[in-house]
Amino acid sequence: MNYNDENTTIAVYKGTKKRKKQESRDKNLQVRFSIGTKMVSIISILVLVSLGSITLLVSWLVSQDLQITAEENNFEVNRRAALLAEQNFTAVRSASRAFLRTLYRDRTAPNASQADSSARIFFEENPQIAAIVYTRQGQRGQSFSSKNFFITREIDPSLVNPWFQNQADALRLAASGQTMLVNASGIFDIPMIELYFPWQNGDGAVVLFSSESLSDTICFGLNRTSLINSEGDILIHADFDMVRAGANISGESFIRTMRGSPQNIMQTSYTDDQGKRHFGAFTKLDIGAAAVITSIEYDKVFEALAETTKRNIYLTVVVLSLSIIVIWFFAKSISIPLKKLSAAARAIEGGAFEVDIESKTRDEIGVLTASFKKMSSALGIFGKFTNRDLAIQAMRGQLKPGGLAKHATIFFSDIRGFTAKTETFTNTFGNKASDKVVFWLNNYLTAMVECVEKTGGVVDKFIGDAVMAHWGTAYTSGNPKQDAYNCIQSALLMRAALVKMNRQRTPGDKADPPIIIGCGINTGIVTAGQVGSDIRMEYTVIGDPVNLASRVESLTKDLGADILISEDTWNLVKNYLVVEEMAAVKVKGKEKPVRVFAVINLKNNPKGPKTLAEVRKILGIQPPEKGVS
Repeated sequence: MNYNDENTTIAVYKGTKKRKKQESRDKNLQVRFSIGTKMVSIISILVLVSLGSITLLVSWLVSQDLQITAEENNFEVNRRAALLAEQNFTAVRSASRAFLRTLYRDRTAPNASQADSSARIFFEENPQIAAIVYTRQGQRGQSFSSKNFFITREIDPSLVNPWFQNQADALRLAASGQTMLVNASGIFDIPMIELYFPWQNGDGAVVLFSSESLSDTICFGLNRTSLINSEGDILIHADFDMVRAGANISGESFIRTMRGSPQNIMQTSYTDDQGKRHFGAFTKLDIGAAAVITSIEYDKVFEALAETTKRNIYLTVVVLSLSIIVIWFFAKSISIPLKKLSAAARAIEGGAFEVDIESKTRDEIGVLTASFKKMSSALGIFGKFTNRDLAIQAMRGQLKPGGLAKHATIFFSDIRGFTAKTETFTNTFGNKASDKVVFWLNNYLTAMVECVEKTGGVVDKFIGDAVMAHWGTAYTSGNPKQDAYNCIQSALLMRAALVKMNRQRTPGDKADPPIIIGCGINTGIVTAGQVGSDIRMEYTVIGDPVNLASRVESLTKDLGADILISEDTWNLVKNYLVVEEMAAVKVKGKEKPVRVFAVINLKNNPKGPKTLAEVRKILGIQPPEKGVS
């Protein structure tokens, strides 16, 4: 008959699923922030804070200095431009008055020859003046123009005659005592200004002169300087198109501020109609109520600072990038060994106590790795002295001090004729007998422990050749019935494993004799917990059901069965088993005889044995003497 593991297939063990799910969750725990990420973040923050603070502080301090410097420079440019303009206009007016006084030195009108001679000298001495027309005692006087002025500037001299004819109103204003500056650039297509001024009682004059020199002098650099008259017309500006077009800027906010200010000179900041911020200064001139305006855009003042700040930001990015690269590679030298240690720790937490881990460094991490490996080896040895699952639970802190009442199923097994077999080892192998016995016994126990753990049981202890185990204590499959069923499955697995092992043994090999075991199983309420002292403790179960399980196991030899279960266990799983009830037996500690049942097979296993006689034949168990069973 073929009797192997396939004939005793294990049903799904629910408790094992739960435990494996927990282990899977533990293994899937991931580090939220790695050391490399933390180091890069810290260095990045330090670099950003340090360089950023320095950049902001320097930018703020420099911006304050730049603003003060820009305001002072703008004010100085305006003051100098106003002074030059004042000097230029005063010189034109003074030269023109001197010329007119020369003509009327003796209060009589000069003859044509004298007038032309004086005019020639006047224009030679004042090459910027193009023409002059005057009125005396209410009558328009003679008009003079410089032919050389128009020729050198390639201007049509005939344009001056219409200009002369249109000066009647200007002459009346000048004769009335008004001084005024008027833009004449649109007529001659070069920077030209008309100056109206009184030159003696009841007399006035209009002088046409070039403002090219003055414009070139004051209209340069970042500061934008312009000259306007009392009406807000632009007389001088860096953009000649505005001058040619006779643009009027009286509506601009800064011009309104200037006109409303009682001060003749002032420095301020303002925002123009386009929303641009400027530093502005103005100086009101004494001649013709004109004003010199100087301004500079706020952004242009800080343009160089913005570029410097931008370069500092680029430098910060470069330094930060280099720092991240260096720190990242440095962090790798730390994080990679630590990741290996972390993986090893998770492996140990999962029950793989002995891990292979090495470190090539000689720093603290190398020392830690070496110590960790020693600890792993020690845990591996420790795991062999206790139940692996219990060791894992203890390591995770899942085993609490004290005892708990558990509805558990208790299992005991023992090797038949073990004492006689050890004597055979001693007689056969002499001094080597101990090694031979231990090797043979360990092979047996390894197979038995595997059967227990497959079905979710806990190996409590080894008592020589005996095995004590329990189900429903440290963890449960969900209910006492399933725990009892799993325990019986474990016993059937042991039976199948021993059949297979015995068939593979060499007949007559005294170093590897066949093994027959007896198993006793009982179910009841026990106390489970950590028992022992502060120095040494073990997880075990105590109570009357434990004693009864041991008593049931001792009955197997006399009753000729390999697996006996108590009535309490049978009541839980009788619908799933093929059993044969044995004769009730009186056991120590019990007033009434105890009903026991020999387990033959699972009902869902049609290939297995059907009777106890078949079990005895398969295992080589001798039936009990008549009257015993």
